[in-house]
Amino acid sequence: MDWSLLLEYSWVLLILIVLEGILAADNAMVLAIMVKHLPEKERKKALFYGLLGAFIFRVGSLFIISFLVDVWQIQAIGALYLLFIAGNHVVRKFVLNQYSKEAKLEKAKKKKESGFWTTVLKVELADIAFAVDSILAAVAIAMVLPATPLPAIGGMDGGQFLVILFGGLIGVIIMRFAATYFVKLIKKRPGLETAAFLIVGWVGVKLVVFTLSHEDVAILPYDFAHSTLWKVIFYGVLVLIAVIGWFSTKEQPIEDEQTKELIDEMK
Repeated sequence: MDWSLLLEYSWVLLILIVLEGILAADNAMVLAIMVKHLPEKERKKALFYGLLGAFIFRVGSLFIISFLVDVWQIQAIGALYLLFIAGNHVVRKFVLNQYSKEAKLEKAKKKKESGFWTTVLKVELADIAFAVDSILAAVAIAMVLPATPLPAIGGMDGGQFLVILFGGLIGVIIMRFAATYFVKLIKKRPGLETAAFLIVGWVGVKLVVFTLSHEDVAILPYDFAHSTLWKVIFYGVLVLIAVIGWFSTKEQPIEDEQTKELIDEMK
């Protein structure tokens, strides 16, 4: 594998890690609320079992996706789903004013407290729901990476498969061990959360372009989705969204007791 190829793959993996971290921070706070009523030992076990299930789900679903990744109908569904996630967040937060972190945490807090295994099941289902979003985003970002000398895994180039797998596994690790850092970061820079969802939407646009350039659709030229021009446009806009998200809000101190308490719960 030459240096330019290694650099491009490393860049994509870095993007996936940061994106996973920002999205995982919000998810980790919800999980912390879900297990808060359990004793400390059971709380840690519930999170562990839930994340173990998420790990197994990510690996298994990635193998399935690797065989379906070239089906343009699947690409189209994935693109629409990612666009829906981004649009839903923006509309509910800025138009309906219903998507604040405080509202989500309050909603989770009001749910009836459950026993240990029922809580584990709820955490499991929540982890799977979070995993679907990140897997689709990772696949959309990585699927137009250039081919590598590595053998194919499933129906996907070995290099593409591994960068998606590593990105997903790092996302699980972040949710368990580094989420507190990203929670603090988002609390200090609230614009990053919206930027992350806008990036997910932009990744959906990338998947739309990839679908329209599919050989069986051919609305766009096949070479365009794999061209240097499109890569420059895509990554340029992605970085611009991240920069705007960083500077759109001034750094804010973590003052509310609820967030401090949840950060302590996740340690």
